[in-house]
Amino acid sequence: MSSWFRKRATCRLCDSPQNECVVPLGEVPIVTPNVDAKNAAAQFAGVQGQTVPLGLYVCRNCGHLQLLDVVNPDVQYNNFNYVTSISLGLPEHFRKLAAELIESAGSKPGALVLEVGSNDGTLLVAFKERGMKVLGVDPAQKIAAAATARGIPTLATFYTEKLARELREQHGAAEIVIANNTFANLDDLSDFAAAVRASLAPTGVFVFETQYGVDVVEKTLIDTVYHEHLSYFMAAPLDRYFARHGLELVDLQRIWTKGGSIRGTVQLKGGARKRTPAVDTLIAEEKRAGYGGMDPYRRLAANIDSVKKDVARHIAAVKVRGGKIAGYGASVGTVTLLRQFQLGPVLDFIADDKPLCEQITGPDYRIPVLRSEAIYERKPDAIVILAYRYAEPIIAKHSRFLAQGGEFVIPLPAVSVRSGASAASAGR
Repeated sequence: MSSWFRKRATCRLCDSPQNECVVPLGEVPIVTPNVDAKNAAAQFAGVQGQTVPLGLYVCRNCGHLQLLDVVNPDVQYNNFNYVTSISLGLPEHFRKLAAELIESAGSKPGALVLEVGSNDGTLLVAFKERGMKVLGVDPAQKIAAAATARGIPTLATFYTEKLARELREQHGAAEIVIANNTFANLDDLSDFAAAVRASLAPTGVFVFETQYGVDVVEKTLIDTVYHEHLSYFMAAPLDRYFARHGLELVDLQRIWTKGGSIRGTVQLKGGARKRTPAVDTLIAEEKRAGYGGMDPYRRLAANIDSVKKDVARHIAAVKVRGGKIAGYGASVGTVTLLRQFQLGPVLDFIADDKPLCEQITGPDYRIPVLRSEAIYERKPDAIVILAYRYAEPIIAKHSRFLAQGGEFVIPLPAVSVRSGASAASAGR
């Protein structure tokens, strides 16, 4: 047992000890681009370079897909430096979401909106602009302080039932509680459900957006598998979880964010909202797709292995002709892709438009992270687009690289190569 992480013995949704590792992945570093490496090293001596097991487990009792190796949240979140506003498309998505939620919830100006994991306050700004009272909770201390300074009051701490009760006494009940891309990051989901119950007004709603486990499996979204994301939720296990904790899942919609996510709406048990057919439709679809068994996970493991071999083949072809290889995109998901596709030792550098770190370090690599202009200074022969969901805008931005004879390797969902020749051919 490492001092940096612990291994759960039970499913975090239903507490069953019957969990099976269905997709074993290679160990990854604890310190990622989302973590301020210097601060983390100062607070937690020896953490730099430490790795942690990465494996997807399925609960045999409820079907929940999850990680059981849990990194110390203080290491990750006390030194968190990722901010929502840098993610392409998310600020616009959040502005639209705020308008939709106010209308669907029937909330009046001045009603309290509480966001768990509010980060830099991007979403709460949109609610505040519409006349709502807003309050954020986020353990990333510097980010929380910056959000407060810009007029979005944010508590730099973890959201618990105890805190929720204190906040209700101080600010009143919340008409809307939100956890966007945060719900999956929590280990103690029993306490979280109790906190949501304590926060909600009788007519209130809890709304969450989170990675959809089915999309992770079907689209091979392994760049979303890392130790911030402890859960990869699906409809059937979620429905049982909420019911178990005095809550009701009344709507569940698939959305585009993060390559494939879901937006859920939850109320207190016995609330006035009627359950939409969408919840049971997704439950039925998951059952038909075989998510009561192991076949989907076997396919995912096989797909990962196939992509790994294809990436290695393309890398070897570039290396044989003496070429240099770079990566593009230095996110937390990059850490997973480097390890699973064994790219760490072969990349000369990683280009990024808005670097969060100066380098990415692993057991056998130390890769500098440079602004994307370095492509034309260091002149790699091939670039592996690690931020593959943004491949098209990246390629469009760097048509000059293609014109100079370079090639882009897009690793997922299946390996494809874009070269100057192929781009010219596509344009005819």
